[in-house]
Amino acid sequence: MIPSTDGITVVADGVLRLSRAHVNCYLVIERDEIVLIDGGLPRMWPLLLEALGEAGARPSDISAVLLTHGHFDHVGMCDRLVDEHHVPVHVHEKDAHLARHPYRYAHESPRLRYPFRYPAAIPILGRMTAAGALWVKGVTARPDVRPGAALPGMTGLVAVGSPGHTFGHCGFLLPHRGILFSGDALVTLDPYTGRTGPRLVARAATADGDAARRSLSALEDTRAHLVLPGHGDAYADGVVAAARAARAEELA
Repeated sequence: MIPSTDGITVVADGVLRLSRAHVNCYLVIERDEIVLIDGGLPRMWPLLLEALGEAGARPSDISAVLLTHGHFDHVGMCDRLVDEHHVPVHVHEKDAHLARHPYRYAHESPRLRYPFRYPAAIPILGRMTAAGALWVKGVTARPDVRPGAALPGMTGLVAVGSPGHTFGHCGFLLPHRGILFSGDALVTLDPYTGRTGPRLVARAATADGDAARRSLSALEDTRAHLVLPGHGDAYADGVVAAARAARAEELA
């Protein structure tokens, strides 16, 4: 696995991972197209500027932000990109309302009990808070991400429907590269438990755990060799192995 540490990491040719407080988003640069996959947390903004600067680009050069889903830790920079740089943000229609109200999400278990049951999560959640997790503004995203349809912003990216974590969750696949941006449908760190390795996110932040398990099959079908999750290390042993490992884990 490629360790996820705060900062900018080249995880594949033309793919930069921006990480802070155990949250990942990805800048994808191919030819003259630049896409940001997920919007992270507000205080990841300096990382975005640095990564763009290394590529000789500015925020206004981003063609689109593609959201895997609308949770607060995935839309944190979006309002600034829209308001100051006129970058369009796109999401599946079932997550459009969530993107506008990123704290109003469905979840199967009460969130407050998790730090008591899983104390390893406490420093993770603390770092997320310091990175702006409690002050995220929602964004009006275009509800036009559809599995199987052409995606805005970058030729070749394909949406992979993977509901369960949220009702409209989608991963994004670069099929010619074998790279899957799995969002929170398949992670290698669960912020709510502190557990690592391929897994589903705890029921504290998952709308439908059974659906999330079923969605592992859709991710598996991509046969991607590199999995880039919303939380945790990149997984380089392939999505089939990652999905198998996730199925073996109990959903907390």
